[in-house]
Amino acid sequence: MRIRVMTMFLFILFFLLIDYYFFQGVLAASKHWSEGWRSGVRIGFWVPTALCIFALFWWTFGDPYIFGANTRSFIITGIVATYFSKILGILVLFTDDLQRGVRWVVGLFSKSTDGHLGGPVIPRSEFLSKVALATTAVPFTAFAYGIISGAHDYRVKRLTVKLKNLPKSFDGLRIGQLSDIHAGSFWNKTAVKGGVEMMMKEKPDVIFFTGDLVNNESSEVKEYVPVFEKLKAPLGVFSITGNHDYGDYKTWTSQEEKQRNFKDLVQAHKIMGYDLLMNEHRFLEQGGEKIAIIGNENWGAGRFSKYGKLDAACKGTEEVAVKLLLSHDPTHWDAQVRPNHPEIDMTFSGHTHGFQFGVEIGNFKWSPVQYVYRQWADLYREADQYIYVNRGFGYLGYPGRVGIPPELTIIELKRA
Repeated sequence: MRIRVMTMFLFILFFLLIDYYFFQGVLAASKHWSEGWRSGVRIGFWVPTALCIFALFWWTFGDPYIFGANTRSFIITGIVATYFSKILGILVLFTDDLQRGVRWVVGLFSKSTDGHLGGPVIPRSEFLSKVALATTAVPFTAFAYGIISGAHDYRVKRLTVKLKNLPKSFDGLRIGQLSDIHAGSFWNKTAVKGGVEMMMKEKPDVIFFTGDLVNNESSEVKEYVPVFEKLKAPLGVFSITGNHDYGDYKTWTSQEEKQRNFKDLVQAHKIMGYDLLMNEHRFLEQGGEKIAIIGNENWGAGRFSKYGKLDAACKGTEEVAVKLLLSHDPTHWDAQVRPNHPEIDMTFSGHTHGFQFGVEIGNFKWSPVQYVYRQWADLYREADQYIYVNRGFGYLGYPGRVGIPPELTIIELKRA
């Protein structure tokens, strides 16, 4: 507790230093405003500071989950949005102070009108102070908009993929894909229902859910089972596990408790009517022809958990013309799928969330996550193998999305 208290006071000191420096810009920007506006802005400036300090006290001495599991995320997001925005504004103010400092130093070596050396008093630029305020407002507004509107602004991505060995009976097969539900993060159940209804209106022949049903605990999905059990398709709903489904990011009282949690998660898939594939496969049959649906437990390159056993999952599918793989982490594709299983025609992944932040305009797309993941959103092809990376249905950490909306995917398979 002592360390937590000391950490809290260090954060408060850091916040106050940022606010004091930024407040000088507020004073300069508002000096010619009317008395009412000037007083309102200068007093209102300290309101977010007071709220952030209160949140830190609550975090240290109270219960950050008292209003639900999402309270923690909203507290962190509020603090980060407030001070990230102010730091950007400070960069503008620092530019102003830098040029003022240079002019002051030059003034020291210039003759004043009375013959003495002296640095002139250089007021802070009112224009740059206003620019700093505007610079601060932009990211803060984006953070807020991403929560209010972006979190549940579901978009349907439709595309066609041609597979050269696709059996004639499956020509035109419509696959619906969802990924990364993260039920423990939801704060608008009505909007989530709307997303599920959007998928059902697409009338897919089969649905794939590619992992991360929860954040840490199976209990997170309990309230949403009646929502997600509405996902139905004529050929079935197939699912896999993601890295968050195993409870690896939570401290458990015992290994047995962690195992019980995972068993409950598996049971949740069954209750919802999902066929959970744990390093195994199923066949879809139509017109006397087959394709294989292969489900791999989470396997990620680098630090992420490796529960998947792809060789075991594929065993028995050798004679099938087309193989579709469900694998949560797209790094699996380059690390194991392509080098070891060139017979897998297409992989369906998620995991990246598109970082929940980026820009997509027409065919142009950018997100910071692309510097971490080679395949991070949309369709990729190497030779005759494809991978599709879904941007995710839910969100984690930041309870919103900016520029990368939640995704419902419809992929139609055609014969090449």
